[in-house]
Amino acid sequence: MSSFTQTEPTLENYWRAIILFGSNVASYKFALASSLLSLGDRRDTLVRLEDLAVPFAAEVGRHLLLADKQATSRSSQFLDACRAANRGELSQAELTNQTVRLGFNNVLDAFHVVNRADVPVRFFINERKTHNGVRLTDEFFKLQERAQSVALPHEVEARWRLVETAWELEVSRSLVAVQVDGDVKNLVISDQHRRRTVTSCRAALNGYQKGRCFYCFREVTIEAGSIGLADVDHFIPHSLKRQHSQLTLDGVWNLVLACTECNRGRAGKSAQVPKLPLLERLHQRNEYLIGSHHPLRETLIQQTGRTTPERQQFLQNAWNSAKTVLLHEWMPRSQGSKLF
Repeated sequence: MSSFTQTEPTLENYWRAIILFGSNVASYKFALASSLLSLGDRRDTLVRLEDLAVPFAAEVGRHLLLADKQATSRSSQFLDACRAANRGELSQAELTNQTVRLGFNNVLDAFHVVNRADVPVRFFINERKTHNGVRLTDEFFKLQERAQSVALPHEVEARWRLVETAWELEVSRSLVAVQVDGDVKNLVISDQHRRRTVTSCRAALNGYQKGRCFYCFREVTIEAGSIGLADVDHFIPHSLKRQHSQLTLDGVWNLVLACTECNRGRAGKSAQVPKLPLLERLHQRNEYLIGSHHPLRETLIQQTGRTTPERQQFLQNAWNSAKTVLLHEWMPRSQGSKLF
């Protein structure tokens, strides 16, 4: 995480570090992040807990319908209240009161903690004791104005779905795999007996790439139907699978977001082999994701190796296999500043 934020310490970097690297014993951080992002054009800096409680509880309630396990603890009065509201046994006013009383006990203090320390930027100040709310900072409002702000809710949702599905499966980390579906649009979590579509590939991969093409740094988007929608590309071309069926080319290790020009344009990669500097970039990306929490970390380790040298050798072997079959190497012209 440190190299990511040090090379480009933008507001998006810090926000994404919170979502990707913060420890999770409950899903409340994701609910809080979604609730904050939903405030939109709000200009009042103080958000009272009774106002924040409405979207916060709604987000938790919505996800309880997707996956009932939203925490690692065996019981939670707040989650029980949200379940009761989902069953129609608790009114909105009662749910709001319960959320104010129970829902924010730890998450307000823990939100900005990454790797056991606070990130240098704060998006809100906890004023629960003095003003019964949180105070939005200038950094939060600046984040909302950035071009990448439209992608952030999708990234929070993707991360939440990965975490909650892994919890719900209740199997060992080493037995859970994250895969892609047949058309490489969605990530799927599975163990030996269950398989569940979880979230969009684009939303899950975009945080590292910061809304840029992996190859040329041209701006891309993950908004469906938008101009500039990123392709999900196989770094080592998928066509190699016919000759090397043992390579898991559909694995997360081999998937990146690319602009259409790089992926399938006239001068695009197509079935050529990315040059070695791009292979090094892929290695750095995978190491970054391995630094995050289960399940992408465990899946990448399963696919590529337990140690950094093993993972480097895995990528080198895959690149060598592609080079001997596909022959031609490819490198795009940069379309923007190097951001990762």
